[in-house]
Amino acid sequence: MPDFYQHDLVTTIHDLHTGKLNRLEDMLREATQQNPVGLVLPVTASDMRAESFGRIVNELLGADYIDTIVISLGVAPEFGDYQETIEKIAPLGERAKVLWTDGPEIQSLYSELIDAGIAVSTPGKGRSVWTAFGYLLADPRIETFVLHDCDIVDYDRLLLARLCLPMVHPGLDFEFCKAYYARATDRMHGRVVRLLVAPLLRALMKIYPNSEFLRFLGSFRYPLSGEFSLTRNLARTNRIPSDWGLEVGTLAEVYRNTSLKRVCQTDLCRLYEHKHQEFSIEEKNAGLMRMATDILTTIYRTLASQGVLLSDATFTSLRASYRRMAQDCIRQYAADAVINDLSFNRHVEEMSIDAFADCITTASEIFRADPRGAEAIPNWTRVRAAFPEFTHKLRETT
Repeated sequence: MPDFYQHDLVTTIHDLHTGKLNRLEDMLREATQQNPVGLVLPVTASDMRAESFGRIVNELLGADYIDTIVISLGVAPEFGDYQETIEKIAPLGERAKVLWTDGPEIQSLYSELIDAGIAVSTPGKGRSVWTAFGYLLADPRIETFVLHDCDIVDYDRLLLARLCLPMVHPGLDFEFCKAYYARATDRMHGRVVRLLVAPLLRALMKIYPNSEFLRFLGSFRYPLSGEFSLTRNLARTNRIPSDWGLEVGTLAEVYRNTSLKRVCQTDLCRLYEHKHQEFSIEEKNAGLMRMATDILTTIYRTLASQGVLLSDATFTSLRASYRRMAQDCIRQYAADAVINDLSFNRHVEEMSIDAFADCITTASEIFRADPRGAEAIPNWTRVRAAFPEFTHKLRETT
């Protein structure tokens, strides 16, 4: 996406097709001598067995500037899942470790926290990421934490290099870096971002024009991307949601815990392709519909925590405004698709908007019934205050 456009709150690092991999990795090798990097790979047993995970492991063989690689294995109830993961990452050597979050050792550690009133009982990607961060925090050398998903079909090291370099280059001073990319094959993907989040934020900004937080979220080109990097300090102080609100919840914590001038987003210079969530309008509690509802309730609860009043009239206006904004988006996407020779089913897009509008109402009912919602996983500052040796116990499980 070669352009120079900068949003007002978040620095954008563009892909101008001039940064070559060998040069970027040379800079990374030099910078990481003083700023070691830990890479977190949350993976399920099914994704571990997919072809994309093998490709990621092969690419990481050449990423010698990564100090530690933590594979956080979840949704893997069998010991055989753990063994197979160990075998698959063996080529990466001693720098790669597997945290088996369903295994008896880590489950026992979770039980200690639960008994002490610390909410870590909900399994999922959020808890897997949180656990891996704890593992890295036990190593005082690791200054930068990097995370990306493990279902990236077209993964290569350029993606990783562009995610790491803004954080470790000595001439830059960012504390958080979020990835963005175009999700397209022969058609546009990323429906939750295109057809829900983007028009929803525009609608919310019409209702709350003075909200800096909404402007902040609206500055990200792909706020739901699963790829980001952050400093050790933010990894320690951020709370992590345990549901589909992970990405939005992380941005809310970044907004709360650091200066906006220390936040950037980087173009990963690709037509990004990974596993697609199922989208069934009838299945309200699964796939993209469940994701949409979780994202919406996270946004509502975050706004409420900032003192924003959300009434019945607010949600009525929001739904109406969202539909108008989303319909405008469809017109824009249709033009983009025509000029780029992409398949575009306008009827399906309109049906998706109707379904997401229902999610706005569903999420509002959930919010009104329980404004606080499920408690986010406490940050590592709190956990280590109560259990000073806990992160070291995590390291003993690998």
